[in-house]
Amino acid sequence: MEIRTANGHSLSVVKFFSKIELNHAIVISSATGVLQKYYSKFANYFALKGFTVYTFDYSGIGNSIHNLKALKEYQGNLRSWGSNDQSAVVALAKKENKKASITLITHSIGGQLLGFNSNYHLIDSSILIASQSGYWKYFNGIHLPKMWLLWHVIIPILTPIFGYFPSKKMGLFENLPKNVVYEWASWGKQEKYMMHFQNKKEYYFDLLKIPILSLSFSGDHFAPRKTVDWLSSQYKNGKIERVHHHITEKEREVKHFGFFKSAFKDPFWDNTLQWILTKRYQ
Repeated sequence: MEIRTANGHSLSVVKFFSKIELNHAIVISSATGVLQKYYSKFANYFALKGFTVYTFDYSGIGNSIHNLKALKEYQGNLRSWGSNDQSAVVALAKKENKKASITLITHSIGGQLLGFNSNYHLIDSSILIASQSGYWKYFNGIHLPKMWLLWHVIIPILTPIFGYFPSKKMGLFENLPKNVVYEWASWGKQEKYMMHFQNKKEYYFDLLKIPILSLSFSGDHFAPRKTVDWLSSQYKNGKIERVHHHITEKEREVKHFGFFKSAFKDPFWDNTLQWILTKRYQ
């Protein structure tokens, strides 16, 4: 389905129904440039358990943009992905499930956007999966200069040439709107990341007082432990449970994207279900 947001953008949303009535809804807020279909198996797992689940494409990517011309003309920024897009889907979930508890599950940048979600008061709990700071000095080894180059060289040079960030040509993710990557790069150059630009009228980080589970994984070069620790600490009034998984040699590494793959249903999806229902993980 498509929904219209407060700023007039159209968002593509997929709703996963359940034959069981658990009176609980989940909204999944994806990583940068990752399409909602990536989370469909994860969403279906929870629908089978009795949840109503919503996935969506941020405005400017995937099915929420219809052609290259529209991508070049798109004026939204990264904050609007939280204040407009993520908040609109949370509002939809609450409108359609008035008596239900709402859990927001985020991947990577989705956990950053939570702090800009103007409908934060509709969310009863949140799970942050590898959600982190993008400050380049917090990264390790070869990934430190890679992040420096992304913020200081690659985005500033390529984006004006194409009128958008050509992620697909680099074998990364979906192409991204110019104002999204310009703001993203401005954050990544600062130790305080998005908090460097804090505006009390747009930032809701301190107002979130809900239970928040923040997960990270060894071997994740996109979200090393220090970066996830930093973002978790920005939700100062949330009831934070911080879990870092050390993957043993006998297990396959989850890294940054594996959590949402069905191969990791046991134990990670099952543990997530347990936390949503009982606020106990593992």
